[in-house]
Amino acid sequence: MKNFKKQFPLLEQYTYLNTAASGLLSENLLEFRQDHDLDFLIGGSLFRDKRDALFLKVRKAVGDLFGCAPNLVALTPNFSFGFNTLLEGIDHSKKVLLLKNDYPSVNWAVESRGFEVCYAEIDENLEDNIAEVVSREKPDIFAFSLVQYINGIKIDPDFLLKLKEDNPGLLLFADGTQFCGTEKFDFEASALDVLGASAYKWLNAGYGNGFFLFKEHMQEKVQSGEFEIKDLQGKNKPHKGSFIGTFEPGHLDTLNFGSLKTAIDLIKQVGIAEIENGIKELASVAKAKLSEKGVLESAVVNRELHSSIFNIRGDDKLFQKLRTNRIICSQRGEGIRLSFHYFNSEEDLENLLKQL
Repeated sequence: MKNFKKQFPLLEQYTYLNTAASGLLSENLLEFRQDHDLDFLIGGSLFRDKRDALFLKVRKAVGDLFGCAPNLVALTPNFSFGFNTLLEGIDHSKKVLLLKNDYPSVNWAVESRGFEVCYAEIDENLEDNIAEVVSREKPDIFAFSLVQYINGIKIDPDFLLKLKEDNPGLLLFADGTQFCGTEKFDFEASALDVLGASAYKWLNAGYGNGFFLFKEHMQEKVQSGEFEIKDLQGKNKPHKGSFIGTFEPGHLDTLNFGSLKTAIDLIKQVGIAEIENGIKELASVAKAKLSEKGVLESAVVNRELHSSIFNIRGDDKLFQKLRTNRIICSQRGEGIRLSFHYFNSEEDLENLLKQL
């Protein structure tokens, strides 16, 4: 792929294998933020008057990228805010299926509200495990991450379509924080009823912005709950009193959501197909070479479908060695987590392998 070091200057100094923890700031995003604050500086409330038009553009940009009607896109500061808001509108007597050791923002939000909960194991037989628990427990909702944050195990989208076909009443709520921005995705054609994501990772949009996508029928599902936050909408909100308005109380941040649109514009400039192909090619090579070294868990090695996130065996000594050699990664679970984005290269992988 093309050289992205100019767009992401940090790549000039480090081998950055840590997008699963935090995406990078691009030159485009820095330029937008400088212009934004200058316009605010000299415009004051005149600048503020243009905010609603900006938010409409952001919703459209998100909807276009992920295959969702803009009027069913909610702008939230992060996944956790949107997901907790969603759960407040769901009848707490419902039974929810979770994945054991899924991201705490998913599991804890459900467990802390008194829902009846059942669990499926995350291993090489993930899809079979889910199908078995759904058949046995008959949950009303399945809440899960599309890609697991610790080891990168990715759920099969074709399995989700079959699961939905066999269980049409089962609602699927997905966290796409470790997924959105890595490949082309059509929400409307997917099995999901709700998809939420924070945008500071694979979308490289900076902090303080995220989104939720909804299928049309979710308006009835959520509004049936005891959910009154929509009454907090301001008089100038474009979605005052609407379903989407329930997820956007108060004022939205023009800097952060403008950053989200700028990040999506860069993705469109690069091309989501090129991004997807680059990530998959590098992830395939990385999985093969890391498997040869025997540093991956069997649950990852034995699965055909995987993301570009890997957790390798390694202690603090190895982690510090990698950091000393300017390889940025994270300690997660019992090992060291590595993540490869479209701006990474096989040279980055070879540098890693050399240190291992």
